[in-house]
Amino acid sequence: MTPTAPLPRARRRRRSPLPVVLGVVALVALTAFIAFGNLGKSLEYFVTPTEYLQQRSELEGRPLRIGGLVKAVQYNPQTLNLKFDVTDGGATFPVQYQGAVSDLFKENQGVVVRGEFQGNTFHATELVVKHSEEYHVPQTQAELKDLLKQSE
Repeated sequence: MTPTAPLPRARRRRRSPLPVVLGVVALVALTAFIAFGNLGKSLEYFVTPTEYLQQRSELEGRPLRIGGLVKAVQYNPQTLNLKFDVTDGGATFPVQYQGAVSDLFKENQGVVVRGEFQGNTFHATELVVKHSEEYHVPQTQAELKDLLKQSE
């Protein structure tokens, strides 16, 4: 018997990268469609009363947030019914809210209300009261006692 020569190495078939690239592109497109396709439905705009007047036709019937200063507060703690006006100096809208109100909520205080307009009245489902960002730690017992008296 004659010695046999080793067989040549088998050629590996080279695969096309096209199916992998198409799969990745399809996955990215599907993810983008799901994420951005539903984004328009969940957007909630923040506007001032004046901006709402200017864009009323586009914003009417949509949930939105409106911000401004609180005026003419009427609150009944027994029924938790709150009525007030929100203004930015250029336009004013009446707001109705049903629920507990923070101690920070008062006249001439900034507020952001979430809800939607029904006619000319804004029916709020949530109040966000703006407050001072400054915090001072009481340095003495007298300052601490004054702070406690103010919060009562």
